[in-house]
Amino acid sequence: MDRLAVVERALRYAAPHELLDALSAALTAQYAVTGVELLVADYGMTKLQPVGRSPHTAAPVSVRATDPGRAFGAQQPYVRTGDHPAATTAHLPVTVRGDRLGVLSVTLPADEPTPEALGDLEEIAKVLAHEIVIAERDTDLFLQARRAERLTLAAEMQWQLLPGRSCVRPEYAVGAQLEPAYAIHGDNFDWSTSANHLTLAVTNGMGEGIDAALLTNLGVNALRNARRAGLGLVDQACLADQALYGQHQGAAHLSTLLLRFQLDTGAVEIVDAGSPQIWLLRDGTVEAVEPEAQLPLGMFEDTVYRGQDFQVKSGDRLLFVSDGVYDVASPTGERYRERALARALTATRLLPPAQVPGAVLEELVGHRGDVQADDDAMVVCLDWYGRDEPTSSGTPWGNANVHTLRRPSADGTD
Repeated sequence: MDRLAVVERALRYAAPHELLDALSAALTAQYAVTGVELLVADYGMTKLQPVGRSPHTAAPVSVRATDPGRAFGAQQPYVRTGDHPAATTAHLPVTVRGDRLGVLSVTLPADEPTPEALGDLEEIAKVLAHEIVIAERDTDLFLQARRAERLTLAAEMQWQLLPGRSCVRPEYAVGAQLEPAYAIHGDNFDWSTSANHLTLAVTNGMGEGIDAALLTNLGVNALRNARRAGLGLVDQACLADQALYGQHQGAAHLSTLLLRFQLDTGAVEIVDAGSPQIWLLRDGTVEAVEPEAQLPLGMFEDTVYRGQDFQVKSGDRLLFVSDGVYDVASPTGERYRERALARALTATRLLPPAQVPGAVLEELVGHRGDVQADDDAMVVCLDWYGRDEPTSSGTPWGNANVHTLRRPSADGTD
């Protein structure tokens, strides 16, 4: 058995809370490493938190201007020769299916990180990512390590509801972020992929605190229940609407945007049932996409929902944002959606989708100024690569309304 297989076997058979110890022992025996450290991304995606036997046993590392941060941001191994000439440290992304969990830092003798050894370590970091996802079912170790501060109970409920924060497939890449990360209330996102489809749900529950979190949990799980029963998008909306109305009798509702992408054609069905909005970046131009607005889920009994069709093509970038983003006003009263959102989209066009939400939310803070945020903020970014170009001609958006926004000049003026 080669040494890569030995390390993989050690990870597979380790107890959930002993993954790091098993990995360290196996790497020491097989690759003569002198140090192993696992850093996981915090909920705000601004820090890399060390994983230890107990939480917060070492200082966090910034995702910016640090060696582990470079590996995390670029999603490529970063190798640095240390102060001691006989040692080299390799920082390796710990990522599963595009979901960036953190960085594995391994210190080795200077002559050991051969291309073969580095290739093995990169593969081991990927195996570790899979094992962490499985281990989180049975231990709190990694979830505790992610916390730069204590989560509110509402935020705890919302983060546990999420599928991840990014996902990559040959046809698309998607990334998302919620703020304030440690005190979110009702905003949420969900996605599910199959051989032929991607289903995306962006939700915004009314209210604050636990009430908003409970509302969103009920709505998202109702949508999942319908989706997993094989129901179409419109029926998913109807079932969730009935579940919410049955529980709250119209006193609370869930603003929801549902989309179902056909991976082979780029055809998309959409049900717009509330406030989350869509912007499209295509060929350097930012457009606001406005499907037919329908009632939020749970507002009235037996609401009838309709699906609309539109088309995406290779190279498109879609941005989905909650009202805690697009309705934020600057000190002069300008709404973020008026010009700043288009500017943020064009400024981040070279970033991968996993990094776009954080960059847009940073821009939002600058736009808001010193005013304290009074609502959740959610950003979901999706890049579409597709399989084949659509063959239909004419407007790609079917019966959805599309409004082109003026692209700001370099100095921010029109």
